[in-house]
Amino acid sequence: MYRYDEYDQSIVDARVEEFRDQVERRLSGALTEDQFKPLRLMNGLYLQLHAYMLRVAVPYGTLDSRQMRMLGHIARKYDRGYGHFTTRQNIQYNWIKLADAPDILAELATVQMHAIQTSGNCIRNISSDQFAGAAADEVADPRPWAELLRQWSTFHPEFTYLPRKFKIAVIAADEDRAAMRLHDIGIQLLTRDGVLGAKIFVGGGMGRTPMIAHEVKDFITADHLMSYLEACLRVYNRYGRRDNIYKARIKILLHEIGVDAYREQVEAEFAAIRDLGIDPPLAELERITAMFAGPDFASDAPDAVDRSDPDFAVWLDQNVAAHKQPGHAIVTISLKPIGGIPGDASADQIDLMADLAERYGHDELRVTHAQNIVLPHVRKADLYTIWAALRDAGLAEANLDLISDIIACPGLDYCSLANARSIPLAQKIGERFAGRQRELGELKLKISGCINACGHHHAGHIGILGVDKKGTENYQLLLGGSGAEDVSLGKITGPGFDEDGVVDAIERVTDRYVALREADERFLDTYRRVGMQPFKEAIYG
Repeated sequence: MYRYDEYDQSIVDARVEEFRDQVERRLSGALTEDQFKPLRLMNGLYLQLHAYMLRVAVPYGTLDSRQMRMLGHIARKYDRGYGHFTTRQNIQYNWIKLADAPDILAELATVQMHAIQTSGNCIRNISSDQFAGAAADEVADPRPWAELLRQWSTFHPEFTYLPRKFKIAVIAADEDRAAMRLHDIGIQLLTRDGVLGAKIFVGGGMGRTPMIAHEVKDFITADHLMSYLEACLRVYNRYGRRDNIYKARIKILLHEIGVDAYREQVEAEFAAIRDLGIDPPLAELERITAMFAGPDFASDAPDAVDRSDPDFAVWLDQNVAAHKQPGHAIVTISLKPIGGIPGDASADQIDLMADLAERYGHDELRVTHAQNIVLPHVRKADLYTIWAALRDAGLAEANLDLISDIIACPGLDYCSLANARSIPLAQKIGERFAGRQRELGELKLKISGCINACGHHHAGHIGILGVDKKGTENYQLLLGGSGAEDVSLGKITGPGFDEDGVVDAIERVTDRYVALREADERFLDTYRRVGMQPFKEAIYG
């Protein structure tokens, strides 16, 4: 994984001290809240319903055991003993005292972590495939390119004050494990005639006006990738709406002028800047890539796994994926226990995951956009030991991609923007379907407490949107979304429900699915085959 050089460290340390001074001035009254707000947001600090929330960056979801333990330490010392992992592969702390924020950032800096550009109208944390470097289907490890993007975008003078926040994802396989086409820019690395390059998608996003990104460039060689992305951003920065926050995202620009007109502008800009030295020299790319070299795998690691424990066998089938190295596997740790809060982990659980990574996982962990944690490199011979430790810590739920593996935003329990609660609803759904989830198979359910879609409800096979209906929490039900390579946006079924009513409606939907499915069809496949009408009839009669 990437290690800071002296420039990285000095940048982060300087930002900590700058923010310390800003916080002191706010606490003394020298700065008003209106003056302080843009400063704190540049450091990932939000003011929510009950307290400050701090969002810490985990670039492309990769961290080591030392960094993971620091996250547990912060949860224990400065919060209420837990952290919340998010859909941008970050972590949030919901109960932060303003006076503590500079000390938290200073402690993070000691393990090469920060909260820079986790908020504001800038390029946010770069996300990527949580299986990067371990998956057999990737053409290259996407993380060196994500790291280049991080370095290029951090404090970029032209893109610090964009019309709106900006999100980029990088993948390197046909299977999309990062919801790449629901980002402002999605990058898929691929090879053509032995040459590494990328396909570029622009204009995706969720929120008030969900859209799927358009293919803007079929192939750009890797040596010009950064300058092409610079051209994409320059066109957006030049023409993006700043007069209306609801029309400020790049997806709206492409919708209004059309993808062809946007592409023409980008190509003209690219022609003007491609020889200006924006793309990194080969030596720099090689330096960064070397830091992502795979671990020293044991070549004689046994491939057989003892499946005699039935509970272990279920977890093995559901939460363990194939690794490109024989005798090894990829483990996904579910942060979705039945009745739990999706994405939350206690300080003790965070410490345990760090310990497992250090002892059995070549000292590496990943945060997923589905709010789980991955150990990307483990020997198959260690799987039972890992599972037993996770079981004892309440982290062995075998539900990856099942109905209880719910993405959910914090909702009205924490967020000042929310219209409805997400957490209690997620808990009820998990409990209602605990005994049926394996019967239902792959069924991705996502909940957002407001139209901003932090819970990715548009991309759920079943999505739920919390709305305010005359002062009462109400939930709209959506069907047919996907954030994977078969990307699609969910459609609203009809009138909404109260909290218990939407759980009942989901049960009617799943019952109808079981009655209609053919062979081993997923819920999404059945929905696409038969359409919305049979499910509407089941829901509303």
